[in-house]
Amino acid sequence: QVQLVESGGGLVQTGGSLRLSCAASGLAVSSYAMGWFRQAPGKEREFVAAISKSGGNTRYADSVKGRFTISRDRSKNAVYLQMNSLKSEDTAVYYCAASWLGNTGATRSLYDYWGQGTQVTVSS
Repeated sequence: QVQLVESGGGLVQTGGSLRLSCAASGLAVSSYAMGWFRQAPGKEREFVAAISKSGGNTRYADSVKGRFTISRDRSKNAVYLQMNSLKSEDTAVYYCAASWLGNTGATRSLYDYWGQGTQVTVSS
């Protein structure tokens, strides 16, 4: 049974930082492309960042480029999202996802497994 469990969300002030974690079980993060998506109230779930199966390629939404960094740790079977210079518009529930296709896709339908999400709130 595949499980993706996000953690690390919380309340932070504008300009602050948070590091989200996604612990995987039932699959190896090195065998999947892993992505982060987010959903703000009243909005569609949107792509944030992804790392390829090989780990050699990453992809970011324009809105977070230069501020967020996706990484993974094979030994811990986990994926991370380091978020710096946070803005109020980053407030959302953040979801971890895994894609068997292995590429850094930005489309939700490419992802096979999803976590339950972790809330990030950025206050101004």
